[in-house]
Amino acid sequence: MPTYQGISSEAFRHPLDRQAEQALRSLPGFELVARKFVEFFAERPQFVYLMGNTIQVGPRQYSTIYQIFRECVRDLDIHPEPALFVEQNPQANSYALGQDHPYIVINTGVLDLLTEAEIRAVLAHELGHIKCGHTILIQMAIWAMGAASVIGEFTFGIGNFVSSALMYAFFEWRRKAELSADRAALLVMDDLNPVMSSMMKISGGSGRYMNECSLEEFVRQSEAYQALDADGLNQVYKFLMYNGGQGMMLTHPFPVERVRYLKEWAVSSEYQEIKRGNYGRSPASGAVNVQVEDNEAENLRRQVEELQREINRMRNSSSQ
Repeated sequence: MPTYQGISSEAFRHPLDRQAEQALRSLPGFELVARKFVEFFAERPQFVYLMGNTIQVGPRQYSTIYQIFRECVRDLDIHPEPALFVEQNPQANSYALGQDHPYIVINTGVLDLLTEAEIRAVLAHELGHIKCGHTILIQMAIWAMGAASVIGEFTFGIGNFVSSALMYAFFEWRRKAELSADRAALLVMDDLNPVMSSMMKISGGSGRYMNECSLEEFVRQSEAYQALDADGLNQVYKFLMYNGGQGMMLTHPFPVERVRYLKEWAVSSEYQEIKRGNYGRSPASGAVNVQVEDNEAENLRRQVEELQREINRMRNSSSQ
């Protein structure tokens, strides 16, 4: 497997990821959400939960997975090594989060369904999120959505500081960020097939009938899906599906779209240059850096205290 010593995330970051983040940061309300997140978000409870309810991967716990993981960390030149946890969950899923101490959680459903090469691709994908500094923005989006829901519920929309436009921007960025992480997986694997087959299996793979599934057909499905855009109405349907038309906004692009984007990059001169060792070498970028002045933090605390008093007042009024 190739190793990219000193590689910068900007060397492989997808331009749509970069553009979507810039659009997100420019929206009114982003800085307020960022400041509140920095002030009130606590990372330690999540770590405590994972330590109490999952298996932390190491030399004597899932040693094969740990070796694969360490090789991926080395190949993407990530320092320090993030923590890795395995959670008992049949859903084939994984995620990366954390601010000061990023970590990856991979479900048992992934381990049971995928080959070792495909597991390597999944781990490299999640490490790509960490390398690009995505995890703090993802965490911020989750926190902001939760805060908006609670505030909206208890104040009937009064004081809801998270606008719909900001939420749309968060979701749009999250979808585009996946494209950069997919590129990281391809860099580590140096082979399209295990990256694409992991996407196929997570989409609808069955351990019992996997021998009846064809990666070649899945790639053809990706091409057929793209061809649907010839009808403008289909493009409208796609937009609605991504943005709440079926009751919820999607955090990931459809796997068949990810396959198309990755195939295009695999034959690009940019990818070939990186493989030759011609890439930017600098620390990973993209992390949110929000500094809060003491007086500004005090003002924010007062605002939250006032909001909490208003919530309590409305609760008491409704119970009488």
